[in-house]
Amino acid sequence: MKTFLDWSAYDTYGIGDAYSGIPATGGNYAKAVAVCMHSRDCQNTGKGVMCPSYRITGDRAHSTEARVAAFKAALNDGADATAFADPRLDEAMDLCVSCKACKKECPSAVDMTLIKTEYLAQRHQIKGVPARTRLFGGVPEWTGRHRGLLRFAIRARNSSKLLTKLADKLLGITSRRPIPEPAPQPFAGFAAAKVAAPPAGTEAGTEAPAAGARGPVILFVDTFCHHFDPEVAEAAVTVLESAGYSVRIARPDPADAEPDRPLCCGRTYLTTGMVDKARGEAKRVLEAFKGEIAAQTPIIGLEPSCLLSLRDELYSLGLGPEVGDLGKQLYLLEEFLSREYQNKGLRLDLKPVAQPKAVLHGHCHQKAFGVMKATRKVLGWIPDFSYEIVETSCCGMAGSFGLEAEHYDASMQMAELKLLPAVREAEEGTQVIANGFSCRHQIEHGTGRQARHIALLLRDALAGAEGAPAAR
Repeated sequence: MKTFLDWSAYDTYGIGDAYSGIPATGGNYAKAVAVCMHSRDCQNTGKGVMCPSYRITGDRAHSTEARVAAFKAALNDGADATAFADPRLDEAMDLCVSCKACKKECPSAVDMTLIKTEYLAQRHQIKGVPARTRLFGGVPEWTGRHRGLLRFAIRARNSSKLLTKLADKLLGITSRRPIPEPAPQPFAGFAAAKVAAPPAGTEAGTEAPAAGARGPVILFVDTFCHHFDPEVAEAAVTVLESAGYSVRIARPDPADAEPDRPLCCGRTYLTTGMVDKARGEAKRVLEAFKGEIAAQTPIIGLEPSCLLSLRDELYSLGLGPEVGDLGKQLYLLEEFLSREYQNKGLRLDLKPVAQPKAVLHGHCHQKAFGVMKATRKVLGWIPDFSYEIVETSCCGMAGSFGLEAEHYDASMQMAELKLLPAVREAEEGTQVIANGFSCRHQIEHGTGRQARHIALLLRDALAGAEGAPAAR
């Protein structure tokens, strides 16, 4: 069976183990499916994330275990060419939001997110890629090549009932919520970092470093921070420079075919099954960071799903051993700051903030990869600051899931389990902290309150006015 992703990591699965019912077709992909040992942790409604679709339906058919059963049946009953067109898979995968919780919370570490990506890629090969999928998956290209046109189109759609209804009818984009609009201007630091050729001693694709007592770091500004929330990237630069680091903004390699289009993790392509496009973006990232791998320069990201996709899912694209080396240098902002605090004596000079209370919602991937501990630690540095973690499952937005007409109700049901009620019940003046772009959009849509990235909170807490003193 020809697969779009590299499943060789599962080559020895099932040898001498108790795995049951490995499908006769599907090779290592079938083994990845069959790791499920029927613990039924996916049918949990207590603490944790898994499984968002089961939590809102109470129906086992929408659990990870049931999805595994559907894949086993399809791979056993159909030839390789037709197995992924099996309607049982369409039904089983319909409400999967690719939250990654099963890999963390399932004792067998079923990676349904990657399983779904392969399924979608195979399905696209059989049936073609739908127009809506191309639109949502292609956000990096739309924003990178046609930003002005995209912003105009989204603003027109959001302000016109007629266009909103047409998009719903023709493309299946729900008319019941606005589409996030790109900011008036993208992140200015990317253009400022452009160099004709890297100076001696400077890695390809980054600006020359300024003096920083703690050394250089690379800020990977993802598509959403670059085009939709540039103030998050600007705040991160301020925080890192105040902490004593020289910040270089990640840029493509000068030899890249599109040197002026920002780097992208390829996450939107992976979640929509457009694997070849994702691989193309991943190759751009690896080429841009080839010098950083040898130098072991820390690379810091801001959007949980983007940075953690690079760290976890890049290996599935079959791009060589450099992927593993790069993964060791990738950190979310709070992970990096927490590590430096623990190991290298970093101390940020912070002051109390005007709004000293907050509710904190963790992105699914922050929870799945254990990042919430670092988030809590960094928030604890702010004097007189208190916060409450909302024990939530998925926010329900899940990238484009909440924008799809047929999934809008499910999206809101997921949000209404705990997240939106907790935000509404928070007293006036309480901040809402959410690092995920989709999470912030869902919170604003469901409550009218604007959630903020932790980078903005830390910037506000820096001692002094503009230009906070360097950390000790």
